[in-house]
Amino acid sequence: MQDKRPKRRKKGPIVLLVMAVIILFLLLEFHFITHIDPPKIINKEAIAKSVENPENDFYTCGNNWLKKNRSGLWELYLEGEPFERGVINGKLTKDLIAKQEDAFIGQIREIVPSPSYLKFLKYFIYWFNRNLDKYIPEEYKQEIYGISLSASEKYSFIGSGYQRMLNYHSAHDIGHTLQNLGLVGCTSFGVWGKNSRDSSLLIGRNFDFYAGDKFAENKIVCFEKPNKGYPFMMVTWGGMIGVVSGMNDQGLTVTINAARSDIPLSARMPVSILAREILQYARNIDEAYKITLKQQTFVSESFLIGSAIDGKAVTIEKTPSQIALYDPKKEYIICANHFLGGIFCKDPKNRADRDENASWYRSKRVLQDITNKVPMNPSDVAAILRDQSGMNEFSIGMGNEKSINQLIAHHSIIFEPAKNLVWISTNPWQLGSYVCYNLNKIFHTFANLQHKIEITDDDKIIAADPFLRSTDYHHFLRFREMRKVMNKLAESGKDYRVPGSFIRELIDSNPENYEVYAMTGDYYLRLNLPDSSIGYYRKALRKVIPRWKEKSQIIRKLADCMVQKKEKERDE
Repeated sequence: MQDKRPKRRKKGPIVLLVMAVIILFLLLEFHFITHIDPPKIINKEAIAKSVENPENDFYTCGNNWLKKNRSGLWELYLEGEPFERGVINGKLTKDLIAKQEDAFIGQIREIVPSPSYLKFLKYFIYWFNRNLDKYIPEEYKQEIYGISLSASEKYSFIGSGYQRMLNYHSAHDIGHTLQNLGLVGCTSFGVWGKNSRDSSLLIGRNFDFYAGDKFAENKIVCFEKPNKGYPFMMVTWGGMIGVVSGMNDQGLTVTINAARSDIPLSARMPVSILAREILQYARNIDEAYKITLKQQTFVSESFLIGSAIDGKAVTIEKTPSQIALYDPKKEYIICANHFLGGIFCKDPKNRADRDENASWYRSKRVLQDITNKVPMNPSDVAAILRDQSGMNEFSIGMGNEKSINQLIAHHSIIFEPAKNLVWISTNPWQLGSYVCYNLNKIFHTFANLQHKIEITDDDKIIAADPFLRSTDYHHFLRFREMRKVMNKLAESGKDYRVPGSFIRELIDSNPENYEVYAMTGDYYLRLNLPDSSIGYYRKALRKVIPRWKEKSQIIRKLADCMVQKKEKERDE
């Protein structure tokens, strides 16, 4: 019998076609929304300029130059129009930009090993930064674009050179927003008046930004003479025009310290770009405040501003919605990772960040050091920046986040603004010697170098930390290696075993640091040996733990182990 029911059409191919069209439309729409065009450049003559290499580790391009000093720091001098400076910067530092991008992407891949999540992260950042260029002044976009012309093609799958270089300037902001963050835990302070040996302002800061060892290998001390604004210096790295630490020839200094932030919906001006604008265009505290007031940022940040003209330092504390200028009304100031200003003192998030993390502890330790060393000179400032001890000289373990010196610093820097002097640490961290630069000499005597010569003031060098020659230093290097092994074991999730001698060596390498006991407790917990874990967790809790979150996690694990132990005893 013939089936007279109407035959159902196969809709599969049509549905797939429609879905493909929709996906294509969404991808094109996403590309259109997130694509950022480079700025329009009228004069492109700089592109044709060539780089000369007259001596080893010495490169010139017109009046601009790049060289490596005997201490291992790269020194860069730039002048001219924004696009011209950017192009020449890129030409001179092309290899350094490539190494820096390798280090940065490598560190991201280490933190986020999943290719699919990395792809998601890429799209998230592009969406988040879709309006980033609207909050960056035209001259800085031109400068970044000029640099991007020398960017490697190796990472073109991430985006164009310009879009990558632009996005890298918001990495500090995105990082400490998403993690509220262990990557950034900086300490800075200033003294003047009776607290300084010659009464002039002294400022010290540790830039404790850790993005892997390779990220800090090729620091650049950049001296820039823009066609507009004031000549300035900053410590930076390949491809970065934003400022994290710097001083201009008017004796105005800027350093940035991250504070707790809510997660924003989209990017605004990166704090390093705002710091750059302050450094280039402000000559005193009032002018710095006015520049900060008019700009929108998407994270919370403290800007420690030192001024030779004002003879003191203040912090400008800025969130996406509020701003405060904090004047200590004393002859010293201390800035860590919490706000000090009146409008923020009662803010619950600021108080929680101050009390639950390492920031408040470091501030109190700096105050103890200042009290013990006043009146101070630059060498005294260096000694504080290198201090690894806890309150009342108590040993809290090498690399503890509550230490002023956490042994992770990208760089450490000392300013004496009235004399236009700046000292910069050499590797490793702030342990190597601090070399001194005189900005008056740099911008007047060394502006057009044709031969490779040393431009630091050798008579003002601050000697390397004796810790470098100690047994403890080598123990710390071993601790870092063993910690990596333990972290990889933890990430694997498997019950791999290590020799008992390894555990003993781990603990002996850094016996006052809570981490060795916490890691060992975790190791035995994975092996289902709660009895052993209990002992190590208890030892960890007797040490100084930087963050309440970490301490509470150890307490929770200890409680779980106690329950497991009782259940085990009951079963037996």
